[in-house]
Amino acid sequence: DVTQSQKSELLNEFFRDVPALVAVALYENGKEGASVCDAGKLNAAGLSRHDIQKYRRKVALPMERIAAGEVFVENSTLSERLPALTLALAHRIAGRTRAAVVTGIIRLDSLLRLSSRSGVFEVFVVDRSGTLLAHPDAGRVARRDSIALPPEAATLQSEHSAGIALEYDQGGAGMIGGFASLDYGGLIAVAQIPKSAAYLASRDLLNRLLFAALGLLVATALAGLFWSRRFTRPVEQLSGATRVIARGQFDVQVQVTSSDEIGTLAASFNRMASELRVREAALQEAHARILQSEKLAAVGQLGAGIAHEVKNPLAGILGCAQLSLRKAERGTPLEKNLLLIEKETKRCRTIIDNLLRFARQEKTVLEPIEVNRVVEDAIAIVSHQLELQQVKIRKQLALDLPMVRGHADQLQQVLMNLMINAQDAMEGSPGTVTITTALSDADRIEVRVTDTGPGIPKEIQGKLFEPFFTTKPRGKGTGLGLAVTYGIVKDHGGEIRLHSEPGHGATFIITLPLVRSDEGSKTASSGAGPQGPEADPAAKTA
Repeated sequence: DVTQSQKSELLNEFFRDVPALVAVALYENGKEGASVCDAGKLNAAGLSRHDIQKYRRKVALPMERIAAGEVFVENSTLSERLPALTLALAHRIAGRTRAAVVTGIIRLDSLLRLSSRSGVFEVFVVDRSGTLLAHPDAGRVARRDSIALPPEAATLQSEHSAGIALEYDQGGAGMIGGFASLDYGGLIAVAQIPKSAAYLASRDLLNRLLFAALGLLVATALAGLFWSRRFTRPVEQLSGATRVIARGQFDVQVQVTSSDEIGTLAASFNRMASELRVREAALQEAHARILQSEKLAAVGQLGAGIAHEVKNPLAGILGCAQLSLRKAERGTPLEKNLLLIEKETKRCRTIIDNLLRFARQEKTVLEPIEVNRVVEDAIAIVSHQLELQQVKIRKQLALDLPMVRGHADQLQQVLMNLMINAQDAMEGSPGTVTITTALSDADRIEVRVTDTGPGIPKEIQGKLFEPFFTTKPRGKGTGLGLAVTYGIVKDHGGEIRLHSEPGHGATFIITLPLVRSDEGSKTASSGAGPQGPEADPAAKTA
């Protein structure tokens, strides 16, 4: 249903488009639903809203005929200072079988000025009953005088004739007149002249008839403009929004101003634009993940080739350095240099081992494992190291979690990398690392590693999982820890993401898929332990 505010907005829009309007009202089911008046014009004519209401109660509009499509026009002059006519026509509202009726009281100043231009022709307009609507003598219009038309002119409307020229007597004087029937309201435009002056002013007569018809045509066009703008404006907005979306800009929205078919179309368009915006964001995210995977694969292939070529010579260097240390005297510069060579060679070996692990091509064998046990084992390995750096470890492990598909050693490595990175980020300051496990949805378990460190700046968060990218001081980090972590999680069919605000620590969130029911039953029947092969913690520490 159309609300009262929507009705008032519709009527106020008429005033903005037609300056000649004095009052406008909307009727539904024969009753006045809303009305608006121009108080300034009424006050200038010595009238008030009460006079308009009194006139409307006095005049009975043929509502049934108007609702059926007939246009009603009548002289509604209430004051000599405000000559006006009433124009009533039907207005269809979406969702209703019965049309509403819109009535407007329009000033006749323009028609009166047009009627008074000729000094020879008498130009006027009458309604279907002969009542004057426009005349050179404005007083006659104000008094609602009637003029008796010749019988031939009175039948113009019924015969649907465009116009007729007649010779007739009026008040004992011979007259020549032209009568034109308008398209609606039963109006007849008349231009008459005494026979004695007819041949002197025939050209002027034709001009006046043209001006009268033109003025009424403009009034008709304005009335039609009311309705056309209400439909074309939303369509233009939809067309413009469609062009914006065609350029790939999906953040456009169309204002919904009605509840009809156009309003429904606008609402559907807005939903479509919102869905396109969400899908575009998802597509860009997927594209970024593909680029990251391709980048990691390329680096892995390159690193594997380099690592294999360098590993053997490096083993020879390390062996020679260790053999030389046995013969070097303690405290000599030679011993110091050999110790430095041994230390840096071992560091190079660690980098190469990480490269090989990162570039591994073999398929990881995944087995049903308990996430909480993996967390406990990882904490047992690094807890002493973190305590020495004044970093506490807290556990918030959910009970009775289902098993996940994974490799216990590799997942321990992931958790150890994240905890040690958190310790390094705190740079010797006291802090806390919290590990949380929970069932995130029906088929995944979520592991969170949260620290109280300084956080990670937004501008580098997208680079953390790239190989050789590190925030640690030169010589301390290899830049492969998080790249290896990312690869392990991906091999497990999981995801890893980061949430961090500078100054408020960082949280790494890992999600892993659960064991399918058929896998769980096979494992139980075989009698294998949930962890698979027992791992050697000492080997992990190394």
